[in-house]
Amino acid sequence: MLAANQVLPSSASVTPDGHLSIGGCDAVALADEFGTPLVVYDEQHLRQTARDFVQAYAAVGLDAEVVYASKAYFGLGVLRLLQQEGLSVDVASGGELHAALAAGFAPGRIYLHGNNKSPHEITEALEAGVGTVVIDGFDEIAVIERAAAARGRRQRVLVRVTPGIDPATHAAIATGQVDSKFGFSLAGDAQRGVAAIRASAHLELVGLHAHLGSQLFDLSVFAPTAEVLAEFAREVGADDIGVVDLGGGLGVAYTRDHEPPSIATFAQAQADALRSAFTARGLRVPRLLCEPGRSMVGRSGVTLYRVGGIKPIPGVRTYASVDGGMSDLLRPMLYGAVYEPVLANRASADPDRTYRVVGKHCESGDILVAEAHLPELAVGDVVCLPATGAYGVAMASNYNGQPRPAVVFVADGRARLVTRRETYADILGRDLA
Repeated sequence: MLAANQVLPSSASVTPDGHLSIGGCDAVALADEFGTPLVVYDEQHLRQTARDFVQAYAAVGLDAEVVYASKAYFGLGVLRLLQQEGLSVDVASGGELHAALAAGFAPGRIYLHGNNKSPHEITEALEAGVGTVVIDGFDEIAVIERAAAARGRRQRVLVRVTPGIDPATHAAIATGQVDSKFGFSLAGDAQRGVAAIRASAHLELVGLHAHLGSQLFDLSVFAPTAEVLAEFAREVGADDIGVVDLGGGLGVAYTRDHEPPSIATFAQAQADALRSAFTARGLRVPRLLCEPGRSMVGRSGVTLYRVGGIKPIPGVRTYASVDGGMSDLLRPMLYGAVYEPVLANRASADPDRTYRVVGKHCESGDILVAEAHLPELAVGDVVCLPATGAYGVAMASNYNGQPRPAVVFVADGRARLVTRRETYADILGRDLA
């Protein structure tokens, strides 16, 4: 039986010689061909997830739009696939905007986000014809207004508010609580922000935005969030509140103990909350926007590592060192993310040993999995970390001069390289002396 099947891509299986297979491709053979660390995406799993989101929001009984949060992973291969599947895209920087445009997204289907958009990024967005800008604070209003006026246009905007809802997730990925760097506070700032936007000849207020955080399993938080937004709309006048973006945040399974809600359940929870809150106040129910990121790409990706050393410390623990770490997967170090690894070259073997799987970087905290249950390891083994399709490559760095990993797509037994591995020359390519 394949261990950790619930966190691997849906195509995962075991080959006759006991190797992990993804998308019909032998994971050990992929590691041999492309090198490690290697990020592998199951293309069909990714496509099906996108279709599941589109279908789920089409079935909720409201006008709705699925907007991929590209911060989770903005590689061109993924962006082009999601554009083909009819999604819109959320970008939080000039770099993500550049990637979205290069991937073929129509500018009108791009949403510019972020809590500190530079004037240059705002100018780039308006020159590209970005459809909607999510305003995060007072300082942005004048900058966006000037940029729109210089181009003789009215720019559609959403106002991001902090609803004061504290979800059950890690503090580092919670965003909707009162004490947050994101959005307008509802204790006066949001009302003044709306008034300033409405007073502008070059800004068109179209709705509200609120994002609670990431890795959400408890969907009951959407009801009070929608209540707060509906009450705010009633207070400030709802005539131009035609869109409400409730963010994303649907959790994914990283271990066998995680049981996230289904996509359909998540979509219906958002829709029911929005419908109930606005209807109760006699307001028209706005268009619903959702911003999945992690739940769109997380489970479709895995990362393969090669074991380079085994170090037992009697009476303490045994360390297994792999050839990547915090430079390609920062989440465990950043906020204690837990993964459930699989030994790719003996995928059906009994996980009867415990290891601390660590990276190769010069930090004691470079720990990928603190307590990994695996078969007995040997140098040269290939360890797979499932559910690394989100916030892995997107957060990668060159710490210790480590090249960022290659990325391959697999489907129907074929693998194609979509991002080459960095070279040492790439790492020094920006240095002038």
